[in-house]
Amino acid sequence: MEKRNYSLVTEFILIGLTDQPELQLPLFFLFLGIYVVSVVGNLGMIVLIILSSHLHNPMYFFLCSLSFIDLCQSTVITPKMLVNFVSGMNKISYSECMTQFYFFGFLGVCECQMLAVMAYDRYVAICRPLLYNLIMSYQVCSSLVAAVYASGLLAATVHTGCLLRVTFCKENVINHYLCDLLPLLKLSCSSTYVNELVTLATNTFVVLFPTLAIITSYVFIIVSILKIHSTEGRSKAFSTCSSHIAAIGVFFGSVAFMYLQPSSGNSMDQGKVSSVFYTIVVPMLNPLIYSLRNNDVKVALRKIIERRKF
Repeated sequence: MEKRNYSLVTEFILIGLTDQPELQLPLFFLFLGIYVVSVVGNLGMIVLIILSSHLHNPMYFFLCSLSFIDLCQSTVITPKMLVNFVSGMNKISYSECMTQFYFFGFLGVCECQMLAVMAYDRYVAICRPLLYNLIMSYQVCSSLVAAVYASGLLAATVHTGCLLRVTFCKENVINHYLCDLLPLLKLSCSSTYVNELVTLATNTFVVLFPTLAIITSYVFIIVSILKIHSTEGRSKAFSTCSSHIAAIGVFFGSVAFMYLQPSSGNSMDQGKVSSVFYTIVVPMLNPLIYSLRNNDVKVALRKIIERRKF
């Protein structure tokens, strides 16, 4: 058997967002603040929905699941980044890297699918209001959420399984602040053809289909809103979707910028910065968007505060 002249990588070095020492401490406090707001916001949203009986409907059931996904997403990525900012040792073992990639992929897919489910929920609420309670029954909502997590598990397992087949030797510097697929594949010293095929297939399932579902839902929603004669009715119908539209725009916009651009050194640096939005900023923004632009959440929060005072 031919003797191989390289050793396998046992740990990786994460370059992070910047290699300038003077920026490490300011960035640490910035992302620490974002992480605290994200944890408090998403955990608060989950508790508020559970405690407020008038929020026990499909829309807030899905929002509770989205908040749980965002809370987990922040926890998978941000603490490791914060440690790297203050320690200067941006190292991660091979097993830790694969584990982080698995949960990052799982939660990212779940976020895409959950946003599509929420778009369908808004479609039924506006376009089929008389049948809403029948269509969006507890069994249907539970099945949709279960399907979201199942699709995330499937996609993450397939991607990670294929990534474990890839050989890493000598080169172990990842041009990112987390173990993402594209930067890892750039370090491979073996064929990544299977990984590229799997990526193409799974992206069709986890990105293209949800995107088409969201676009289709909102086309029907806009048509239905335009048919409403009263200005007040149009405003009320649009207000139920505005928060979701804002969340979709930020998430899919940053994802598209990261993955739908030509591969180059500069594009990887730009994509690394844009990925901050959908991995760290979006989990912080979602609870703020849904709380500040939603009267039901404001009323529920006010009632909870008044109940605690008494």
